[in-house]
Amino acid sequence: MIKTDGIIFDMDGTIWDNTPLFAQSWNKAAKMMGYDTTFTKETLMAEFGKTMQDIADDIIPDEDPEKRYKTLKLCEEVEMDDLRKSPEDTCYEGLEDTLKALVDKGIKLYVVSNCQSGYIELYFEKSGHGKYFTNILCYGDNGLGKADNLKKLIEENNIKAPVYVGDIQGDKNACDAAGVPFIWAAYGYGESVDSYVAKIDDIKELKELV
Repeated sequence: MIKTDGIIFDMDGTIWDNTPLFAQSWNKAAKMMGYDTTFTKETLMAEFGKTMQDIADDIIPDEDPEKRYKTLKLCEEVEMDDLRKSPEDTCYEGLEDTLKALVDKGIKLYVVSNCQSGYIELYFEKSGHGKYFTNILCYGDNGLGKADNLKKLIEENNIKAPVYVGDIQGDKNACDAAGVPFIWAAYGYGESVDSYVAKIDDIKELKELV
């Protein structure tokens, strides 16, 4: 049993999975930019969790950094538009019941992500889950990576015993840098992480863990 006054969540691979939809979005954007490139769900699963600039450097096939970042920006715009229009609920099953149970225990909930600006807000808009969360921070809003945003959020919200729930090694690395205990969401994108204080194979397990 983990005692905490604040659970901080990752987004993709922890709260929801949009990679099937976003692969289509990125393929559309790539064609609009003149690339004959195919992105798959697996391509994006291997990249999501990194900053958007790092993703562009990894998988946009152009030596010109300006065009890479312009292409990535278009990918973001197309995926956000497609997600907004999609009727599909991409949240992991049992998420809302888990969030409600955690809040009912008196635990405050937060999101820290390396996502683009507006992405967390769109999750709130589509799901109605914004009422469960106290605060959010993301790379797209302030240009800070996950470790720095973890430190910033913890300080600003006076969280005494934080934990972070994420699914990939990059999340664990950020937690190490920020001094935050890491709960591994093993149902997400990461095949392994080097250590964790707890592991969950289903989001619903979290309400019994803390």
